[in-house]
Amino acid sequence: MSIQTVPKVEIKNLCKTYTVNEGGGRTSRVFALKDINLQINEGEFVSVIGPSGCGKSTLLMIAAGLYENSGGEIIVNGKAVTGPGMDRGVVFQDFALFPWLTVEGNIRFALKQKGIPDKEQGQIVDKYIDLVGLKGFERVFPFRLSGGMKQRVAVARALAYEPEVLLMDEPFGQLDAPTRGTLQKLLEDIWIRTRSTIMFVTHSIREALLLSDRVVVLSSRPGIVVADLLVDLPRPRDHWDPKFLDMQKQLAELLGGEAAGFF
Repeated sequence: MSIQTVPKVEIKNLCKTYTVNEGGGRTSRVFALKDINLQINEGEFVSVIGPSGCGKSTLLMIAAGLYENSGGEIIVNGKAVTGPGMDRGVVFQDFALFPWLTVEGNIRFALKQKGIPDKEQGQIVDKYIDLVGLKGFERVFPFRLSGGMKQRVAVARALAYEPEVLLMDEPFGQLDAPTRGTLQKLLEDIWIRTRSTIMFVTHSIREALLLSDRVVVLSSRPGIVVADLLVDLPRPRDHWDPKFLDMQKQLAELLGGEAAGFF
């Protein structure tokens, strides 16, 4: 008898509309997302790409419980998302660290919220500081850190309390190319070690292919799923590999005229 895999994340017929004030007492409805259906299995790394304004970040924010949906539902680990929760960790593009807390304090924050005893907190903090390569920076405040180091703290903080799903909204978008490459490799290494379930929003086709098990493509607004591509390439990946380049071309063709800004 075959065993069916229960998805970690289920997105069912999800829709999102906004009401826009046009002035003069007039309003209009903007359709951001339409009938999104998507499943992410436990331990999968799934990236979402699409044209600017297609709703990919909105989709992630709804999954995080930070935005309300207009229809359909998102289910994480068998429970419908109705707001923020400790079952989901979120990493934002702008780091979102607490400036008044040190590296250690930022990572401890979520552990305290989860009610983990102080002694265990210290062990967990040490583990994740080591995992992201920040040993020796435990008592440093964010304003003394580079952008790459701040994002390492944000990743460590999101992973430390072991959420069911890690949601990442263009986490490397503000970084220079060398730092971005370093953190891509770091994230891949962490994912291989922890097998976290990750939903990752990015503007970069190459980044999506380097990191993901699958790449989901959204259309221009209203965003609908136009492709769900399995990335069946060995890791670590070589972006000069002919198969990699073929997949990159395939995704670029799906994005059409928007593809120029996606490398």
